[in-house]
Amino acid sequence: MRTRRTAAAIAAFATAAVLVAGCSDSGGKGSEEKPDEGGKGGKVSGPKLTIAMVTHSGKGDAFWDIVQKGAQAAADKDNVEFLYASDDQAQQQAQHVQSYIDKKVDGIIVTLAKPEAMKDVLAKAKAAGIPVVTINSGGQFSKEYGALNHIGQDESVAGEAVGAELGKTNRKKALCVIHEQGNVSLEDRCAGVKKAFGGATENINVPGTDMPQTQSQIAAKLQATDDIDAIVTLNAGIAEAAIKAKADSGSKAEVSTFDLNEAVTEQMKNKAITFAVDQQPYLQGYLAVDGLWLYKTNLNVIGGGQQVLTGPAIVTEKDVPQLEKLAKNGTR
Repeated sequence: MRTRRTAAAIAAFATAAVLVAGCSDSGGKGSEEKPDEGGKGGKVSGPKLTIAMVTHSGKGDAFWDIVQKGAQAAADKDNVEFLYASDDQAQQQAQHVQSYIDKKVDGIIVTLAKPEAMKDVLAKAKAAGIPVVTINSGGQFSKEYGALNHIGQDESVAGEAVGAELGKTNRKKALCVIHEQGNVSLEDRCAGVKKAFGGATENINVPGTDMPQTQSQIAAKLQATDDIDAIVTLNAGIAEAAIKAKADSGSKAEVSTFDLNEAVTEQMKNKAITFAVDQQPYLQGYLAVDGLWLYKTNLNVIGGGQQVLTGPAIVTEKDVPQLEKLAKNGTR
């Protein structure tokens, strides 16, 4: 029943996304003003909005490159200046948010991977009259922390979808690889896998910023526990490390992963990855910027008080022909 409700919510969201795109064709701040006579790019006269995004990861990460690409596309359309900062340390992330509050930006987009560290600074944003949208992580804390809405996937539901998919292939024991200890969304994913998977599930924490060490730790676990027949990684970069660890250890475990990019589509094509969970990062960035623009120019709030779902969708080798070109373009 929960899966059906999620599918219905995603379908409703997709319709809303089309409407949002239709409502925002005319450009950025001051859309009620007369567009420029040249009509170049649909931009309007008047000052731009400034919208900032702060994420818990981003440097050299293909996933966050896709998020930024979506955000920049919406910013270009809406006549918005888009600012971006990231840090894997929660306190530094909060400091970036504070710096944007001090700059008096028109809106802030944040992730809530480690929500407690963001609570006070988001209260300051609210006190300063700066609207906030949360994306990707910690959606269950979004409303409590005063955000307009949350855009992403329900991580527990996504984990359950993976557990159910593993069950279809008769896997018996799954290793769920957590690459950032304390990240609530990653923990929710593994908990969802365990809930829906008929076999045994074991978690392993690895240092996701150190790929050689991550690969070594996964390989050691596979050598020590030879009945593991499924490896679930929680982002595309860790999937690559798991594939190498599988080869190092001689394991026959199947690898599946959260998140989709060009490398993952190629790995599915080559049967190195059995399936991936697509949460549409481009859409998360795009809708966050577009949603704040709509709020600032027309007081629109999408979601109706609920999370705006961008996933999960299970993609497999059969989906590669449709997704391959888009992944190479860096939008899927």
